[in-house]
Amino acid sequence: MNSAIGIVDGRVLLPQGGMVVTDLLLEDGVISAIGAIDGARRRIDASGLLVLPGIVDIHGDAFERQLLPRPEAAFPVDMALADTDRQLLANGITTAFHGITLSWEGGLRGRDMAWNLIDHLSRQNGFGADNRVHLRFENHNLEAVDEVLEWMERGLIDFLAFNDHLPGMLEKIAHADKLTKYADRSGRSVSEFRALLARTAERTADVPQAVERLAAEACRRGVTTASHDDMTRADRQRYQHLGCAISEFPMRREAVLAAREFGNAIVMGAPNVVRGGSHLGGTRAAEMIAEGLCNVLASDYYYPSLLAAPFRLAADGVAPLDAAWPIVSRNAACAAGLVDRGELAPGLRGDLVLVDDSRPGLPQLVATFVAGVPRYVARPLTLR
Repeated sequence: MNSAIGIVDGRVLLPQGGMVVTDLLLEDGVISAIGAIDGARRRIDASGLLVLPGIVDIHGDAFERQLLPRPEAAFPVDMALADTDRQLLANGITTAFHGITLSWEGGLRGRDMAWNLIDHLSRQNGFGADNRVHLRFENHNLEAVDEVLEWMERGLIDFLAFNDHLPGMLEKIAHADKLTKYADRSGRSVSEFRALLARTAERTADVPQAVERLAAEACRRGVTTASHDDMTRADRQRYQHLGCAISEFPMRREAVLAAREFGNAIVMGAPNVVRGGSHLGGTRAAEMIAEGLCNVLASDYYYPSLLAAPFRLAADGVAPLDAAWPIVSRNAACAAGLVDRGELAPGLRGDLVLVDDSRPGLPQLVATFVAGVPRYVARPLTLR
């Protein structure tokens, strides 16, 4: 049976930039034509709508709220991921790299939870979006190194990021109120978590060798790697030497400038753009984009921000929409090593979204297509 779907008279974002009113044909999971679309079994009227590449979320951990909405109320992984998948599709995210933290903390970010999530994601059962694993390895989690090497050998890790949140936690060690959220997340009392912090800090001398082992294996197996929260030029230079060509959420300008010098992908949070700044007091993403110092946005902790951010950038005069949208699609796909998506061009995956932009400042997602199949439809689509 002919399953080809024609998207008719939409404003299509072309790879070279610019929006053109034209038609697009989806067939056998890919975009088979732009312009003449003879042979479409169904034709969807996209008049007045934007036709944009599906969003590629290179780093998102909002799924943690589905797993543990309250410290004492955990929910099953399969239920949490199913709900997360629905949220992704409802926000135009067609490819999602889930930021699964493997930390020495335990609890929500411990080994058992990480493995449970990876195991479920590896099966891809019932998902509408393309769900992938972005393993956020906490550098002091030395006991987990061999297991991470095994997971990479088995092809279970799509993206590996090196995190070191220990120094920031140590700054709070004398303040019980500031440690409460970490203690709750780990399932410990504040006093128990404080003792764990002290024990973990004693391992610092062994961390560089562990990171080097993991980075070398990732490079050998073609796993994309990144550093997280770079503070200084030296931080970025060290990870660049290890083959990590992505700088996630660099905290200071000197780290951002170093990343640009090295030709790295520079990832910042879409919530930073939508809210007008970092909730942690870091660099302002919109300013960095305006200066050419940020080329990828990620959902970080809030999925709806990725759809909204390019429109906010356009409204604020930072970049026109046709230049802002690739920051959440093509650039993210390229950074992650995905060459089959991120643009609307014949031969690429049929990942796209239809967006109603008639209300300034509040884009409305109409439909999300993944591999040529409508996976989310917010309102009835008019057929021709």
